[in-house]
Amino acid sequence: MALQRPGHENGRARTYSSRRSSVSLTLGEIARMVDGQLAGNPEISVDGAAIIRDAKTNDLTFADSSNALKQLAESSARAVLLPFDLDAQGLPCIRVKNVQQAFTQIIRHFDPPIPGEPPTISDGARISPTAKIGQHVHIDAGVTIGSDVVVGDHCTIHPGVHIMAGSVLADHVTIFSNTVLYEKTRVGKHAIIHSNVSIGVYGFGYETINGEHHLSAQLGNVVIGDKVEIGAGTTIDRGTYGSTTIGEGTKIDNQVMIAHNCHIGRHNCICSQVGIAGSCVTGDYVVMAGQVGLRDHLHIGTGARLGAQSGHMADIEPGETRMGTPAMPGKEFWKAFSTWKKMPGFVRTFKELQRRVGALEDKQADDNNRKAA
Repeated sequence: MALQRPGHENGRARTYSSRRSSVSLTLGEIARMVDGQLAGNPEISVDGAAIIRDAKTNDLTFADSSNALKQLAESSARAVLLPFDLDAQGLPCIRVKNVQQAFTQIIRHFDPPIPGEPPTISDGARISPTAKIGQHVHIDAGVTIGSDVVVGDHCTIHPGVHIMAGSVLADHVTIFSNTVLYEKTRVGKHAIIHSNVSIGVYGFGYETINGEHHLSAQLGNVVIGDKVEIGAGTTIDRGTYGSTTIGEGTKIDNQVMIAHNCHIGRHNCICSQVGIAGSCVTGDYVVMAGQVGLRDHLHIGTGARLGAQSGHMADIEPGETRMGTPAMPGKEFWKAFSTWKKMPGFVRTFKELQRRVGALEDKQADDNNRKAA
């Protein structure tokens, strides 16, 4: 069974199989491969690589945090890949500067990538006679390509994709199954669009006339920059009159909603289930954690970081961290969170004080009554 997260070798998206290579490697060979520092016997042989919970007796695994080290104690792995600041807990280890990068290199040795689809156009694809198809393109069965569409060189379009009239794909674009590009969508070089994505959908804009909701003008399009990756199930609405834009290098996770007229900057990271209302603008290198919500017409500054499940009702300055709902500066959030965790104790104390005050009031009333008598 193939894993569905692609690599980028030679500009083509690839999938990785779960099969194992029959070629073993010694720890000495692996250390040289990843330019690492070996602590242990260089002749120890491993025949696979896996994450800690899946590692078998002859596998190499990795740990890149103190939490991972706790799991390592129960692992069957023969050796471990580590950063320089973590302890190997008695296992032979290879220390490297970038654990994730090195482990990816090792995985690709043991589980070689399946070659990309050959450049063929299926007889089962429906392509308009006015469409222009580039060189070395793979188009699967069930693909529909509308009038005046341009498909660049080295593109891969998987089954069930629909590309509507006037859309343009630059070179080396990969689109996975059942994605829809509405008319006049533009996609930059080396972009990857995963399954069940909808780009160029009508924006959620209505006018109420005589008691009925009427769809307002939805005449714009969507422009996707170079090297953008869009996760499965994501929706990006078209601009009302102009373009909704996604900047170069931005990575969008699964099930994200980006509304009409938004302008997303370069190299943003937008995690799963984020919802961005219409006409929002983000700077470059903005990070939005899972389930972040933005109201319409917000400006999010370059380098801002938005914590998970935070709700944003005001602009955010460059480099600022905001968390919570309604969102507040990160330091204030953690202070408030610390206080919130103490609330049960505060309530118990308050009730006890109420009881004591009540008892004192009762005693005072009794004393007053005795004096009056």
